[in-house]
Amino acid sequence: MSHFSIAILVLLVAFSWLAPWPAVAAPPSRPGETQASAPTGAPVNINTADVKELMKLEGVGRRVAEKIVEYRDTHGPFKKPDELRKVEGVGSGLWERNRARIVIK
Repeated sequence: MSHFSIAILVLLVAFSWLAPWPAVAAPPSRPGETQASAPTGAPVNINTADVKELMKLEGVGRRVAEKIVEYRDTHGPFKKPDELRKVEGVGSGLWERNRARIVIK
């Protein structure tokens, strides 16, 4: 290996250490500080919301929103917010992420 090749290799290694690293974790919190998982966005009334409005819930795509409307049309209005879990495609994760925003009026 020539001196030129070694010099280029050394430069490549040196520059790779200077490249910014992507953030992979949330910044550390201060002792005694809690991180709230407050929902973002306005409440969604699952008895009156159309497909477009239902898609504003985190993790709800067009197909799941359509299934919510179909379920409501077939079974009548939801009596309790957690009845939403009966809809195919609404699992516990989706429910937990959105439960504070889901309302019945």
